[in-house]
Amino acid sequence: MSQLRELLGHLEAKAEALDRRLKARTALPLSALLPSPHQPRKRLEGLEDLAASIQEKGVLQPLLVRPLGEGRYEIVAGERRFRAAEMAGLEEVPVVVLDLTPEEARAVALIENLKREDLNPYEETVALLDLLALRLGTDREGAAKALQNLLQAEKRKGEVSHNVMGQAEVVEEVFRTAARLDWRSFVQNRLPLLRLPEDLKAALEEGAIPYTAALELKKVKDDGVRKALLEEARAGLSLRDLRARVRAVLERRREERRGDLALRLKALLPRLRTLSPERRARAETLLAELEALVRGKK
Repeated sequence: MSQLRELLGHLEAKAEALDRRLKARTALPLSALLPSPHQPRKRLEGLEDLAASIQEKGVLQPLLVRPLGEGRYEIVAGERRFRAAEMAGLEEVPVVVLDLTPEEARAVALIENLKREDLNPYEETVALLDLLALRLGTDREGAAKALQNLLQAEKRKGEVSHNVMGQAEVVEEVFRTAARLDWRSFVQNRLPLLRLPEDLKAALEEGAIPYTAALELKKVKDDGVRKALLEEARAGLSLRDLRARVRAVLERRREERRGDLALRLKALLPRLRTLSPERRARAETLLAELEALVRGKK
């Protein structure tokens, strides 16, 4: 059984064994440690406060590292503690050395990242998808598609393929061991975050706005208008007020479209007089349908 399957598929069953391994700590110089190129955490906040705490109490929780050879080690989990230790002037930190492949190391890093209390919804969404992608042997987009297909299959309540059943087991396993929400809720409420414009993704990664505000701002297609509203949201505009402003923007856009439609119809009037009898009859039929549509008749 691979360590990846041990760490993910049977995390609960192996908790005691893993705990014993974590107690077998040692210490390594900071100069021997290298940050991971696959660090899932995009922002390292509160380093000054953590550095002050480390100066007073030391590093209480060991870093997880894996050997690279020639006395070098890659940080699997604990880069924030590593950075704060540097700021505090430490020369070495406690570590637990794990013999992991790059894939297994990434899985452990994702699991550790998902335990964070300050994880914002966008970061959690990406981390869960990356973790699921590792288990399914695909990429982030493939993992998202697998979740959508699984939800559709469940709604149909019919026979499902062996492949879908296998994916369902993996999905249930990953969300049970690493997620704080049900996978169905994740599909409906979190996957839409992947389709956010880049400016909203950046704001979420910074922790500058809540994800509910990002979903609201996504409705605004005009880049300039959205940017202005985003700045207000960053400055503390409440979700209630933001929703009201977005509604106003969308209503103005609908009014503009209605005005455009009226101009188009007006431009067609002179040409209607030149139609042949057959085309005129067809135009009258379409006009009657349009009138019924506008008046709300069936």
